[in-house]
Amino acid sequence: MPLFTLFSVWTLRKVFVETLDKCFENVCELDLIFHVEKVHYMLSELVMGGMVLETNMVEIMTRIDEQNKLEKNEAGLLAAPAKAMSAMKEMNIPQKIKDIKLPDLPSISSLKF
Repeated sequence: MPLFTLFSVWTLRKVFVETLDKCFENVCELDLIFHVEKVHYMLSELVMGGMVLETNMVEIMTRIDEQNKLEKNEAGLLAAPAKAMSAMKEMNIPQKIKDIKLPDLPSISSLKF
């Protein structure tokens, strides 16, 4: 393998590891396991289709931060139904239905068929 190719692979690996370390703060194997989507996104920012796209860590971290912001916004939208349900539970509707006073209705036994 030519020296230039080895150096390129080493540089790419170094950028990937440093990016992981910045993103996860002292990255470990568990970070890679439990955040596989984020790791895949980082790798796709570096390499796509076997071609190196980006090696500038500032640019990569900018894209990752943008992705994190989008995920937080989407998480807020997904939480809306759960918030609505908790608000309904706090209203205690079943107890309010029980507290409704119906007017005295004539007894069914007094009706003639």
